[in-house]
Amino acid sequence: MSENRDMRHIAVLGGTGAEGGGLAFRWASAGLRVIIGSRDEGKAKAAAAALNEKLGKSSVEGAGNAAAAAKADVVLLSVPYAVQMDTALAVREHLAGKVLIDVTAPLKPPKVGTVQLPAGGSCVVALQQALGTEVKVVSAFQNVSAHHLQDPGWTMDCDVLVCGDSKEAREQVIELVAAAGMKGIHAGPLANSAAAEALTSVLIHINRNYKVSGAGIRITGLEEHK
Repeated sequence: MSENRDMRHIAVLGGTGAEGGGLAFRWASAGLRVIIGSRDEGKAKAAAAALNEKLGKSSVEGAGNAAAAAKADVVLLSVPYAVQMDTALAVREHLAGKVLIDVTAPLKPPKVGTVQLPAGGSCVVALQQALGTEVKVVSAFQNVSAHHLQDPGWTMDCDVLVCGDSKEAREQVIELVAAAGMKGIHAGPLANSAAAEALTSVLIHINRNYKVSGAGIRITGLEEHK
């Protein structure tokens, strides 16, 4: 992937939101070709136009979710938990043979600062089971604050836990984490996503308690790893 990174298309379904739009901005800034997807094609095109103006170049497109997923090599799903499954299943035919990065955390308003994992333990595992083995689902970015993603001068002071049953797919996502200015950490099989999903509520509580907006996590002890 790294050799032709700037030639690949990444679809960000939910790219009109804060986290999806922030990652789209970071990737486009790094030279990747990005397609913002939305249920509302007009909103997607407007969001893409705003990012292109901010970037000073035309590297972001806008399209409906299905068209964005069909054109992309890698798809990122960044929508609220309540519509996670429906959004992914609606574009299922365009995901076969691709990596789907799911950033979903099972937040249930109004108690988003309290861990509320689904019965099966992980909402991302549930999505993998629903989509089948033709799609390589990888969990990532649940613990990244969206607050500073669109600030080009801001250093994202956090690591990203990357979980997936395919090591090759995890490697692809870790490259994309690096392109977005963060460090990706191999965090094991998709079942381990439950830990990252739970940490989202923990970090929300920390942000509120300490009146900050960008609490994140760091994995220590890897300094000597090459």
